[in-house]
Amino acid sequence: MATTSPSEAAAVAADTTEPRDGLWEKAGAGRGAAIAVGILALTRIAQLLMIWWLGGASTQNGGVWQRLLVWDGGWFLRVALNGYPHGYTYDANHVLQANELAFFPLYPMLIRGVTLLGVAPNVAAVGVAWIASIGAAIALHLLGTSLYGRRTGWALVAICCSAPVSVVLSMAYSESLFLALVAGMLVAAHRRAWFPAALLGLGAALTRPTGAAAALALAVAALMAVRTEANKIKPLAAAATALAGVPLFLGWVGWRVGDWGAWFKIQTAGWGTSFDYGSSTLSFLKATFTTADGWVQVSVGLILLAALAAAGVALAQKPWLPLAVYGVVAMILVYGQAGFYHSKPRLLLPVLLTLLPSVVAAGRARPRVAVLAISAWAAFGLWYGAYLITIWPYTM
Repeated sequence: MATTSPSEAAAVAADTTEPRDGLWEKAGAGRGAAIAVGILALTRIAQLLMIWWLGGASTQNGGVWQRLLVWDGGWFLRVALNGYPHGYTYDANHVLQANELAFFPLYPMLIRGVTLLGVAPNVAAVGVAWIASIGAAIALHLLGTSLYGRRTGWALVAICCSAPVSVVLSMAYSESLFLALVAGMLVAAHRRAWFPAALLGLGAALTRPTGAAAALALAVAALMAVRTEANKIKPLAAAATALAGVPLFLGWVGWRVGDWGAWFKIQTAGWGTSFDYGSSTLSFLKATFTTADGWVQVSVGLILLAALAAAGVALAQKPWLPLAVYGVVAMILVYGQAGFYHSKPRLLLPVLLTLLPSVVAAGRARPRVAVLAISAWAAFGLWYGAYLITIWPYTM
């Protein structure tokens, strides 16, 4: 017999007073999605205005548009336009360097596809990210609504899309696409739509390495479904499809270079990224709160600690198990690896588990209280992201 979490039971109870069939239900779903997209639009417009206000309008910085194409955007564009190199890249002293093989293929493939329609590459890169962010807003709303109720779905959109470093949802980065695919996969798995879940899970796994965490979540959802569904092949096939994504790309990189550990070596050479079981994160936190040399470093340390605490609270509330598994594994990958400390808030953005306590609280609060609290959160989060890409001199 299937079990229902307290949060899911509350959502079902809250919705029993509403008409559930026919055109009314479809109209309600469409209105909910439209409001979610409207919330996204408000956050994106506000953030672009903040970027302009903080110096993005300066020609010295290349203008607001150029701020959306910096750092990883250049790498994705080179993959889209030139493809992947055939081997390692070395400097004049034969020291291994970063190259495009570190970047997963789905986002640059979509950029490439749009450019074939005659769209300029820069416009294609930002356009794909913006369209994906619309998909992410709709998927987030559906996920929150499926698990907790419609108001919580809107709160999830507002809180996620205005979080610190949510600026990447407007940039030529893969986070918006990854967020759309992961949230969509979780919605499909929760509704036991296994074919869409398989495609979305595979897409997530071909977008970012943390797609492995999403694939594990889908595997958990499939195992839960196997106990109750007559057709056990569909959920298991969906899980297998998603689980194949990350190994396929890493294996392809190894085959192309002639070294099965190539992807990991390129990551370490270019960005200092390696899995050290959290040693680097602990060292960073210790240094941050003893000898920090800037407020951004301190703010990142506080974000990391706050995210851990929020995840603990979320797990204590016993969320839907696949969502919990995805969040825990994704956080292990973020906290357990070495690399640029200022990239970690960005990597935490699609985790979702860290947002659950505030999202659920906002969904249950009085509307005026929820709006005021989320507005205060958004004011800081949107300003923080705008500051990082206009004034902060380092990559994210």
